[in-house]
Amino acid sequence: MSEVEAVVFDCDGVLVDITSSWQQIHNYFGTNNKENLAKFLEKEITDDEFMELDVKLWLDIQDKIHMDEIMRCFSGVKLMKGAREVITELKRRGIYVAIVSSGVARFIGSIAHILKVDDWAANDFAWDEDGYLSGPKTAMVDSHDKGEMVDKLLRINGFQASKIWTIGDSGTDLSMQIPDSNFIGFNPARERSMNEFTKANVPVIIEKDLTKIWNIIFSEDFPKDD
Repeated sequence: MSEVEAVVFDCDGVLVDITSSWQQIHNYFGTNNKENLAKFLEKEITDDEFMELDVKLWLDIQDKIHMDEIMRCFSGVKLMKGAREVITELKRRGIYVAIVSSGVARFIGSIAHILKVDDWAANDFAWDEDGYLSGPKTAMVDSHDKGEMVDKLLRINGFQASKIWTIGDSGTDLSMQIPDSNFIGFNPARERSMNEFTKANVPVIIEKDLTKIWNIIFSEDFPKDD
């Protein structure tokens, strides 16, 4: 049996070259959530409260926002260098690939489809019958306990924790590392993230090239095309 059974990725800042899909929407509407973000990172507010505050900021600017407009916020967003190649090679080797993200589900789902991953989870919005934003849905992924979703994948698929690798760009992503599993810090989102990775004593990749995880996981260079 392979020494690697599953690789679970965060999405924003790892599979795609943006720091946050939520921030992408803030950029589009010109809103600022820095104060709420600081409270969230300190666990002063929950995912559900954070999402509700974000949506309120947007709806205060524009009272009707269609789902198509939300997707336009992500126009021009690119995959992280090496993302497609790494996931293609993982799947070629029979390794289970999943995304666990607290990002915007409509966007994360599109990336999951493009990359043909085996499973994914993210946080979604509620829409009215005409497709207009009415608020957030209850969070499926707890940013501070993403390991809950990783543990669920382990139980459903019968994986061994020691054969699971998780990849994330922020300190909250460290919660994906369930006991006995492995974690790689990739492209740290902010200085705080780098400090948390250092404190956790996990390997860290600074370069925006996902193929760099290969040597850490498999002790070999990423295979080159013949």
